Amino acid sequence: MPIFAIQTFKLRKLMPEIIRTTSDNPDFQNLTSELDTELCRIYNTKKEDYEDYNRITGLSTVVLAYENGIAIACGCFKQFDTQRIELKRMFVTPDFRGIGLASMVVEELEKWAGELGYPTAILETGIGQPEAIALYRKLGYNDIPHFGEFPDEARSVCLGKTLS
Repeated sequence: MPIFAIQTFKLRKLMPEIIRTTSDNPDFQNLTSELDTELCRIYNTKKEDYEDYNRITGLSTVVLAYENGIAIACGCFKQFDTQRIELKRMFVTPDFRGIGLASMVVEELEKWAGELGYPTAILETGIGQPEAIALYRKLGYNDIPHFGEFPDEARSVCLGKTLS
């Protein structure tokens, strides 16, 4: 695609279809596979290194964004404890980055979590993803103590937010 076409695209207003689905959705599985490939590139790892931690199955709280019938973004959450959900597997395909799509997905996930009665959202991301960290901070997430499988991982950034 010519550079001018990408720039023109980013100027138009995106009106994606946002749906709620499950982790069995093939579009979610395809997007998270792309996410895993990108994370391996960023952190110089192999998919199998984190396969056990990144596997999401049997989850009924997945959000997908579509443009013209093509899945272009995803995210999900799972219950962390009785008061908190953990945002997981956020991904936007490269051609659709920088136009607010990730914010739309996060906002839909937060809304859904609130409907289910969860007052707090938490997440873990990596220092190799400064754009993601900036996005979450822009959306009101603040630093929290490390949690989960890697409590002392220096490459991790843990963030949390009280949902309204």
